[in-house]
Parts: sequence; C-alpha cells; structure tokens
Amino acid sequence: MSTPQTALQALPRLKPILITIGAIAILTVSSYVAVPLHPVPVTLQTLAVVMMGALLGWRAGAGVVLAWLALAFMGAPLLSNGGGSPVAFVGPTAGYLASFPIVAALAGLLPRVRTPVGHALGFAGFLGLHVLILAMGWAWLSRLIGAEAAFVSGVVPFLIGSVVKAGLASAILAALPASWRR
Repeated sequence: MSTPQTALQALPRLKPILITIGAIAILTVSSYVAVPLHPVPVTLQTLAVVMMGALLGWRAGAGVVLAWLALAFMGAPLLSNGGGSPVAFVGPTAGYLASFPIVAALAGLLPRVRTPVGHALGFAGFLGLHVLILAMGWAWLSRLIGAEAAFVSGVVPFLIGSVVKAGLASAILAALPASWRR
C-alpha cells in the first residue's frame, strides 16, 4: 500500500509518460479535424507538429511525433480519416508524414524571445517549417502524380492555411506562460 509521499515521489517518473500520451492525443485530434481534399486532406496536423517541438523541445518533440507515426504505422487509427497502416507511408501523404519529425525537431530549435521582434521571428520560423512540410509533401507526391499536378493539388490548397497556422502557433506561444515552454 502506497502512502501519499510515495505517490508524490512517483509523479516525476510519470510526467514524461503522461506528456507523451497527451501529445499523441493532441496529434490524433489534429488529424481528425480534416477537410477532405484529394489526394491530400487539409488537417491541423502541421500546427500540432510545430507546437510539439516548440513546447517540448527538439528531442521530445521529434520523439513524440515519431511515436505517433510508429503507432499509426502499426495500424492505430491516428491519421486523418482514421487512417493508420503501412499504406499511409507509401501513399500520397507519405512525404508530409516524413517531414513531421524533422519539423518538430527544428521547431524545438527556434529561438523564443518574448518581444515583438521575437514573435515576428517565431512566425517566420513557423512559416518556414510549413514550407518545408509542403516541399517534402510535394516532392513525394510529384513522384506519384507528376510535379505540376502535385503542386496544384498538394501545395497550392495549403498555402493560406500554412500562413494561418504559423500565425496561430506564434500567438499560442506568445499567450502561454514561459514555464510551459521547453
């Protein structure tokens, strides 16, 4: 039988596990918030991915994203429209998925300065990370459907959303207390 003191001592060991479970849940919910387009849906995944790195740091952010992708690869319905299987990692969205751990790690390396200039730099960094996601998604998709079709269907529909999500990520970080960030 554990005493309250023993339970409190176990809390620091449980914290990383609870953070990982919560982060995977957030990534999954962001996948289910989707506007179905063909061949790639619009989701909130990219916002969640950059936030994982920004809030958890480069190692933990990338690690959480990799764990989420591994669970999806094994068949857990964690991706858009309840997808999850090895097929998702060779289909039209594979390039975007491959970019996610890289982007989470890079988001964790962005400087965090709580000034107007710092927020503008954060926005620029998040926008650049969205460009990286779109570039990797386009590169893979172009192998499947051709470069021009991939650009029209895999990049153009996401441009405005990328600007909005970069702004949201910057605003969320600005609103959170400094203690919530890596």
